[in-house]
Amino acid sequence: MSNMTQEHFLLAGDIGATKIDLAVISTRDGARQPRHEATYQVDQYPGPAALFREYLAAVEEPVSAACFGVAGPVIEDRVQMVNHEWLVDAAALAAEFGWRKVWLLNDLKAAAHAVPGLQDDELAVLNAGQPEAGGNIAVIAPGTGLGQGYLTWHGAGYVAHATEGGHSDFAPNGALQRDLLAYQAAGGKQVCVEDVCSGIGMPNIYRFLRDSGLAQEPDWLAEQLAAADDPTPLIFESALAVENPAEISKKALEIFVNILGSEAGNLALKTGATGGLYVGGGIPPRILAILKEGDFLKAFLSKEKYTDYMGRIPVKVILNPDSALLGAAEYAIEQLERL
Repeated sequence: MSNMTQEHFLLAGDIGATKIDLAVISTRDGARQPRHEATYQVDQYPGPAALFREYLAAVEEPVSAACFGVAGPVIEDRVQMVNHEWLVDAAALAAEFGWRKVWLLNDLKAAAHAVPGLQDDELAVLNAGQPEAGGNIAVIAPGTGLGQGYLTWHGAGYVAHATEGGHSDFAPNGALQRDLLAYQAAGGKQVCVEDVCSGIGMPNIYRFLRDSGLAQEPDWLAEQLAAADDPTPLIFESALAVENPAEISKKALEIFVNILGSEAGNLALKTGATGGLYVGGGIPPRILAILKEGDFLKAFLSKEKYTDYMGRIPVKVILNPDSALLGAAEYAIEQLERL
């Protein structure tokens, strides 16, 4: 076991498909007092090693280990990212930087690991519910993709688990969503829930409404979208605009919220999340006012014969944007204590 009276410095990171958050963590300060926090864009670097070299060049502390939450499944301590070309290899990184150990977690496992320690001011309550002590907890996180994870109680605390549930089949509710499914399935391809419930999915909903004639695209928005590298932020911004919102974007957001609520309910049922359902990721805090209006919770509760059961499940939005980074740091500190 490590002598934890000695200070150790860990590199913690949240590696998403679009951006990466990095910080140095001191075992003396703890995970909630990160140093040298920085955010980078993934597409500006050929791989993780190049980014870490740049970051560490400005860091004075002698980093001896690292832990990263990565958007993709961890297989034999390697992650081939799902929505990006990067390969993150724990052994290769440890060898290159001389680190004692590198831990890789699925990004939702990292985010879920942080959930039990989140404070009230880091959460927004959508449904107070009646949580069961030691009950399973589910986490769903729409960002660039759609992450899903859960926690189980093991007597002395919660243990986080990853899933790839965002890549399971999209189950539409109602005629409009069935038409959306048919639109996305053109050519016979699989339509996973991430395709219609994430940053990747929002433009798909928008195009469905435009191409089917269910909503008209204004010329000014068409011009902006044509010039944009990423249409997703524009669609959200035009939906949420206080003045002159785009009706097509508002309709797309309405569909998005309904699908998210339904899928959150699916995840809660599958994991028996009597301890609560937490909504993380980069999108929910930006649309919190919309989530509070009721359509999300209505879709969450709409499970035939199980409405009362669903109503007992607390539903909370994670407001802390660094939850995955925090979870990775906490995990690394725990693991280092066991070495």
